Amino acid sequence: MAILQGKKAIIIGDRDGIPGPAIAACAESAGAEVVFSSTECFV
Repeated sequence: MAILQGKKAIIIGDRDGIPGPAIAACAESAGAEVVFSSTECFV
C-alpha cells in the first residue's frame, strides 16, 4: 500500500537542507507522480 498512490506532487527542496531530487525519490517510492521538482535557496 503506497501512501501517495495516484497523487501528483510538486517538490521544492532547500539548498541548505534536503534537495529536491532526494524528496522526489521518496515521493515516487511512496507512489506519487512527481510533476515538478526543484531545489531553491531560501536566504
